[in-house]
Amino acid sequence: MQPELPLRDIHLPEAIGWWPPAPGWWIVAVLIISALFALAWWIRRILRPTAVKSANKLLQQIAEDSSMNDFDKLQQISALLRRVAISLAPREQTAHLHGRKWLQYLDQSLADQPFSTGPGQCLANMHFRPQNKVNIEMDELLALCNRWLKEQKA
Repeated sequence: MQPELPLRDIHLPEAIGWWPPAPGWWIVAVLIISALFALAWWIRRILRPTAVKSANKLLQQIAEDSSMNDFDKLQQISALLRRVAISLAPREQTAHLHGRKWLQYLDQSLADQPFSTGPGQCLANMHFRPQNKVNIEMDELLALCNRWLKEQKA
């Protein structure tokens, strides 16, 4: 007979920890984050031209509306430009602007500063004046607003 050999119990390896994750999980995390950034960029890209396209249509309607006088058209154009600016830039940067600062903001996308020094000056304070003292070059203002909207598409 053979002598008995001392046998030991089977030792199992320690459980696998959750950190660090396997390389496949790192790849999945990077893909998810990249997809979220791409989705946010895509949504902004889609919504931006939509706001400008809608503004172009509204500006055309304002220009063609014969029931409004120049003062009413000026108020509508001013509100339209402000809505477009708020939809394209963060609200904190555009909503509080008025007077010269508003005109300077509008001039940022145009080289010749037509809002501060040209026909766009009437947007700063003209709508606070009495209606009978309003003298606006409406055709020039509408052309300037169209030009500004075209620059916002880029």
